[in-house]
Amino acid sequence: MDLGSKIFVAGHRGLVGSAILKNLKERGYHNFVLRSHSELDLCNQAEVEKFFAEQRPEYVFLAAAFVGGIMANSKYRADFIYNNLQIQNNVIHCSYKYGVKKLLFLGSTCIYPRDAEQPIKETSLLTDELEYTNEPYALAKIAGLKMCESYNLQYGTNFIAVMPTNLYGPNDNFNLETSHVMPALIRKAFLGKCLQNKDWESLRKDLNIRPIEGVNGDASQSEIEKILSKYGIKAKENSVEIELWGSGKPLREFLWSEDMADACVFLMENVDFKDTYSQTDKNIKNCHINIGTQKEISIKDLFAMVCETVGYTSEIVYNIDKPDGTMRKLTDCSKLHSLGW
Repeated sequence: MDLGSKIFVAGHRGLVGSAILKNLKERGYHNFVLRSHSELDLCNQAEVEKFFAEQRPEYVFLAAAFVGGIMANSKYRADFIYNNLQIQNNVIHCSYKYGVKKLLFLGSTCIYPRDAEQPIKETSLLTDELEYTNEPYALAKIAGLKMCESYNLQYGTNFIAVMPTNLYGPNDNFNLETSHVMPALIRKAFLGKCLQNKDWESLRKDLNIRPIEGVNGDASQSEIEKILSKYGIKAKENSVEIELWGSGKPLREFLWSEDMADACVFLMENVDFKDTYSQTDKNIKNCHINIGTQKEISIKDLFAMVCETVGYTSEIVYNIDKPDGTMRKLTDCSKLHSLGW
């Protein structure tokens, strides 16, 4: 990429896209074509076709996706598979059709089998069953990376797929119904602390910024307590209790979003599709690249760290009737390291 190359960052306002855009700007790139969801619905084939035909981006970062944590994945299974397939199909195909020089597709380490050998290598893909709770999302992301791989092999495109581990950072999603584990834990601890300290001013301010199911800071105290209780933040007579899904035993690997972005931009600048597999391979597959830290922590220990930082000191309960999700998914990043990052 040249500093003046025309770059489309799809999903530039989200956790992933905003970090990539920031990294590109810091490196001196300046010719961006950006669209919010209201300006361009990536699920709409006609809109995406018109956008690519008119704008002709040279490089594409496909960071837009319909994402969420274990609760959202369980509740919106159809939305997760449909929306992500639509976004991927439209953007990847139009990138081929309108001559994009290189595309980076962002997936997730949930693509790997539930019981994959740890740490997980790229070659573990499609070797066993997926984790049921996020199966629709995982299947969509597998389709996306295989689409990149297949277009490269059939049409000679230069599309790269990366699979980051659990991310956190600026512009994260703190909606309790759809957020991933890290922002969900941070917000639960904060709201729990507000209840614990009877700090209704801070609590109402938070709800005015991010209402929960339409309940904002103008609601009555009883309405607020009711909606918080639904999401496991319960005011008791003389204390507060936070309930979390599962046992707290699952181990997770977390990566700061801006580190992920640095890896992505490095790959776009320095790595081509031909570099992602051995030239002696009879069957070209597993060309995607893991991005992670190769360090892990239990959900229980993570939440203890969050609570200590935030100042929540009341009760924590783990609801073992709720699913844990995959017990462990530590990434092997030796491929990424061998490529120079």
